[in-house]
Amino acid sequence: MDVLFITPNSAKKVYQDLSNKLSAIETPTWSLLLAESCRSKGGNVAIMDCLAENLSHEDAYQRIKNLNPKLICFVVYGQNVNAGTTNMVGAVELSKFLKDKNIGIPISYIGSYVQALPKKVLLDEKSIDFIFINEGVYSLHKIIKMKEINNSNIEDIPGIFFRNDKGEIVPTEPIGVVPTEKMDQDLPGYAWDLLPYKEKPLDLYRSPLWHSEYQEEFRSPYAAIQTSLGCQFKCSFCMINIVNKNNNDELGVASNYSGMRFWSTNFIIKEFKKLFELGVYTIKITDEMFLLNPKYYIPLCEALAEYNKKDKLKMWAYSRIDTVKRPEILDKVRKAGIKWLCLGIESGRKDIRLEVSKGKFEDVDVTKIVKQVEASDINVLANYIYGLPGETRESIEHTYKLSEELNTLGWNTYAAMALPGSQLYSDALKNNISLPEKYEEFSFHSYSTKPLPTEHMEAHEILKLRDEKFIQYFTNSKFLEKIGKKFGINAVKNIQDMVKIKLKRKIIEEKI
Repeated sequence: MDVLFITPNSAKKVYQDLSNKLSAIETPTWSLLLAESCRSKGGNVAIMDCLAENLSHEDAYQRIKNLNPKLICFVVYGQNVNAGTTNMVGAVELSKFLKDKNIGIPISYIGSYVQALPKKVLLDEKSIDFIFINEGVYSLHKIIKMKEINNSNIEDIPGIFFRNDKGEIVPTEPIGVVPTEKMDQDLPGYAWDLLPYKEKPLDLYRSPLWHSEYQEEFRSPYAAIQTSLGCQFKCSFCMINIVNKNNNDELGVASNYSGMRFWSTNFIIKEFKKLFELGVYTIKITDEMFLLNPKYYIPLCEALAEYNKKDKLKMWAYSRIDTVKRPEILDKVRKAGIKWLCLGIESGRKDIRLEVSKGKFEDVDVTKIVKQVEASDINVLANYIYGLPGETRESIEHTYKLSEELNTLGWNTYAAMALPGSQLYSDALKNNISLPEKYEEFSFHSYSTKPLPTEHMEAHEILKLRDEKFIQYFTNSKFLEKIGKKFGINAVKNIQDMVKIKLKRKIIEEKI
């Protein structure tokens, strides 16, 4: 075997008790894409999803010994933007375990955290032999042609940082990502057949509760799929575009690598068709900006509509809030089976929203847009961030009041985090702002989470407000009445059960 792609299990530390039942278990997008890409070039590969199978370190070790790959590749991303950092928890625990067992197989990492801080990773983590500076496609194509990987030939692999014989951390020649014109050829789909399952394909994966209309029966089987990669905008809180990194900077900032790449419509439809044939109808479209370029999303929606005549699909997608103003577009989206749109509202204050989004938004009437989407029979998941630069207690209260007035069927709010790879992280370093020191401290949901302070508020104050507002929103009688009318009494009960799970927070406890 050439490469074993590993998805780590960090759920307990990242999500606390939410991991038992409520947090999503998402199909490992980049493991699937990289595995299929390598197979298309003649590589022999496998995927080991420690999260989906809940594998112990010993179980993983025994399986790796049996497979005996030429290379172990930890693919460290996840369902949230911060997951490339927080999932380092489980990845590093397992790679240390393997090194202690003298596994004797080179261990590599791909993921947003290692792309942002390649040298720091290798300085901190001795269990990692080398890391990829970006998505790793062309580097892996080189690797699968090599008989073995050792200190005498590792420098022949482009696009990596590694530790040489002297213990020095050095980069090789940087290499770019797959361009749009070669996406169908060099990233030719998803290796769905390599994923584990219990009784039927993709039954170990589950959607977020809201995506399934707050009904357990629709959460699985579940899959996530991308129709494009990257984003053309430069939001200061986001690190998504770090995957496009094409140089050896020791501190990568995602806004330096903004850009989008697309697969062809016919190609992507074939991937959707594979999922439908496997009986998967609950699907996340992971694109950061699905409803951005009509050239791609309109023909895709029209094609999907042909498979959704019985309205069985339960899909969701992200959208800019200023690209869903036309009813005819929303009608196409709904017919395609997209029943939820995730709108990044971020803040109730326009000046804060425009500052952090760096050109992402036009000045729009948020209330009017949300009502228009809902009028098209599409549910809205509204995203907010508390603690953005310039935030005050009053501005957070203003944002929450807006969210209550909008009363969307989905509500998602995080305390602002300086994620490695984002401009916020780079700015915090320059301004000597205290940053998380442990991977789990970057988690939005963990016990030890450590969000950013602002000029006016301390981190624990922002986090306390976020957690209080979560309870306040999901126990609001107006919201629960709307849920009951749309999804039924069982959905209301599931939400009430969800709210009973209280997150523990270290920085709040320390202030009591």
